[in-house]
Amino acid sequence: MKNWKKVFEDGSPVRAEIVKGFLEDCGIQAVILNKKESVYQIHGQYEVMVPYTEALKAINIVKNEISF
Repeated sequence: MKNWKKVFEDGSPVRAEIVKGFLEDCGIQAVILNKKESVYQIHGQYEVMVPYTEALKAINIVKNEISF
């Protein structure tokens, strides 16, 4: 994921999916990385990643257009 940048992180997989879907609706490719500890799923986050070239646009969308 060398050319990708994290634009959102949260402990909720649902919120990460909402952000991913919203970004994709805006024409930005997005993927979710599961950084949760694999056995008990207690520690860690879900990270939404976008291509580095789309990062600034995606950050602005996340900050200004998505609320939970």
